[in-house]
Amino acid sequence: MSSRRVLGAPGAILAIISGPSGVGKDTIIAALRKRPHGRAYHYVVTCTTRRRRPGEVEGVSYRFLSKAAFADLRDRGELLEWAEVHGHWYGTPREDVRTALAAGRDVILKIDVQGAQKIKEHVPEALLVFLVPPSLEALFGRLRARATETADELEVRQRNAAIELARAGDYDHVVVNETGQVDRVAARIAEIITAEKAARPDRRIRI
Repeated sequence: MSSRRVLGAPGAILAIISGPSGVGKDTIIAALRKRPHGRAYHYVVTCTTRRRRPGEVEGVSYRFLSKAAFADLRDRGELLEWAEVHGHWYGTPREDVRTALAAGRDVILKIDVQGAQKIKEHVPEALLVFLVPPSLEALFGRLRARATETADELEVRQRNAAIELARAGDYDHVVVNETGQVDRVAARIAEIITAEKAARPDRRIRI
């Protein structure tokens, strides 16, 4: 199993963008990518056993794996964290994170609430940003509008979202993803990362 060791260059940040299903994590990260400095971030692609949705691209949206392939990565210690969410497995490839941090790049992880908790336990130097909707009603509306789940799956996601929102206090920063304010929200997250780097230029991430 992979050992935990210091590899991050001084000042490099591991930033976790988390939040309940449907809050708009993918949309915000896409906006971050378009910002001038956002192109310098390293965006880690999560592994998952769920089916690919229309419009998703292998190796860009997720790394889509069979349950057996996912279990093999997990058992060999190649995942930094993993969790079962909504009946599917999700995990973060460890070496991808290590390589980017060693090169001095700030790493962005899009991750669910369970995974974010595990990252913080094992990598306390990580920066956790919690993305929340303006209201539960707005979140449920977004989930229904994307029409990617069955009625039963939608019910589970709505129930879990209400529980996950109660975890906001576990994060370093909470950012409201206001409807129609994608660029502003992305700018706010970029500001948080910049401020954290300035506050702790000697930060070393241990993975």
